[in-house]
Amino acid sequence: MPAHHNPCTKWLGKLLPPIFRPLVPVAALALTALVAAGCASAPVQQDGITINDPYEAQNRRVHAFNKGLDARVIGPVANRLKGSDEDDSAPRDPDAPIGPLQMVINAGRNLSLPVKSVNGLLQGKPRDAGANLARFAVNSTVGLGGIFDPATDSFGLTERNTDFGQTLAVWGVPEGAYLELPLLGPSTQRDAVGQVADLLIDPLYHLLDGPEAGAVFGLRVASKAGDRARFGDTVDGILQGSADSYAQTRLIWLMNRRFDLGETRDDYDPYDDAEVMDPYQD
Repeated sequence: MPAHHNPCTKWLGKLLPPIFRPLVPVAALALTALVAAGCASAPVQQDGITINDPYEAQNRRVHAFNKGLDARVIGPVANRLKGSDEDDSAPRDPDAPIGPLQMVINAGRNLSLPVKSVNGLLQGKPRDAGANLARFAVNSTVGLGGIFDPATDSFGLTERNTDFGQTLAVWGVPEGAYLELPLLGPSTQRDAVGQVADLLIDPLYHLLDGPEAGAVFGLRVASKAGDRARFGDTVDGILQGSADSYAQTRLIWLMNRRFDLGETRDDYDPYDDAEVMDPYQD
């Protein structure tokens, strides 16, 4: 039975103040993630990394779809976007003008800050939540709707990147099985639930009406395309240059995600080339 049709969640929603009612289906999703992760098959070791991939056959089919879509649509569009922007390989001068690609990325990231503030509170990190909220306030006003980033350049307010997948990790929900989602790419059972929950708890989607919420969603998607353009060479190297792009993508994504969540060894550096392992190396 879907969480929003469950009589228990309806009853609990009536007892809570309106501001907390969006958290009722989120709690149901968190419980679903906990149960699903607990029922996953035993993981195996690959190149010293724990891999839990009981759905590998299905994941590989989705990966083939995503890879083809990236090669035919997403990659070419991203490369066109990058062609209109300046070279971002060097550190950016805060006083130098930014190109249209960076403007789109900035605006999309700015719109993601309210839900990151909510996740900071849910994780018991009020300082991180406050920093993201302050960034949103500064960049939405002085930064002309987030196109520019005076919060970083002038006030030193850096983004605290987080999501509901990390919130679930803080709450002790296991990672679960590895998944590759259509269009969205690598994930886990915990992070897949987190992506749905982020939509439910995002304040912007509750404050804006249909067309405005759709515009926010579209700009955030465009920002992701901008990130794809910026890191196009790295993505192309993994997807097109690996003997088994699925295994390499899974390995790199899991290592980096666990590092971001503090679920790996303390001395692991995801940006050290020595740490990137080829699953087919002898």
